[in-house]
Amino acid sequence: MTYRSILVLLDQDIHCAARTACAVQLAKALECHLVGVAPTSLVDLPASPEAAASLIELAARVWDTLREQADQAAKLFSETCRTAGLSSFEAVVDEADKAPSLVRHAHCSDLTVLSQADPSASGFRATKEVVEQLVLHSARPTLILPYAGRFERVGSQVLVAWDDSREAARAVADALPLLRRATRVQVISWNEAADDATLRARLDALRRWLMWQGVVAEVQADTTPIDIADTMLSRASDMNADLIVMGAYGHARWAEWALGGATRGMLESMTVPVLMSH
Repeated sequence: MTYRSILVLLDQDIHCAARTACAVQLAKALECHLVGVAPTSLVDLPASPEAAASLIELAARVWDTLREQADQAAKLFSETCRTAGLSSFEAVVDEADKAPSLVRHAHCSDLTVLSQADPSASGFRATKEVVEQLVLHSARPTLILPYAGRFERVGSQVLVAWDDSREAARAVADALPLLRRATRVQVISWNEAADDATLRARLDALRRWLMWQGVVAEVQADTTPIDIADTMLSRASDMNADLIVMGAYGHARWAEWALGGATRGMLESMTVPVLMSH
């Protein structure tokens, strides 16, 4: 298994350049195709026919601006790819809102690259919702880059958070192309009892499976008195990790999906890139 196509979001966000640079670097290293998608977003008209009539000209101007911004983002992406010497890429302008556009395009990609929502940015809430929607609804893994810092290398030192769940197993399988290239992979499972014989047996089984997949990994069972997201970030700092791999958890709440505590905590506090699968 390898990644043959990577998807990256293109927009007017100040972190788009760093996100694009990371996606280009990954595409070059893995020798795969890179798709940049620039969703236009949509213009909502008022439900009242009278109000809609008075605002139709304004809506047309807003739409022209949205389309122009998406075209500019796509053009800049293509120029960046050509300058970097990337051999296979395409830019797509999609007349749709960000979350549904990315979820749909992810169906035909192996990995989606996004940026963490920046609390200081004006579109913080909208970006936060897009990231959450992708993590919960995408058919492919999502790589989220922290809004702070530069990440020219991703996946050299990898921390895998393991709890023997379906989500964790999927995340590890989805991350295999990166794990095979890593110089160090450390799998840690945090449990109430670090000497749990069943847990250690499951970790050994995972270590053997990874070995069959061409990945040499260290496995460890541990306990923690603090929040699991904070624990993962602390351990990632200790080992100088440049990637965390973890399952993304969510549960139905009325008509919506809500993120699990560890997933939400990581999306809010991440200090290194995180690959999530749901």
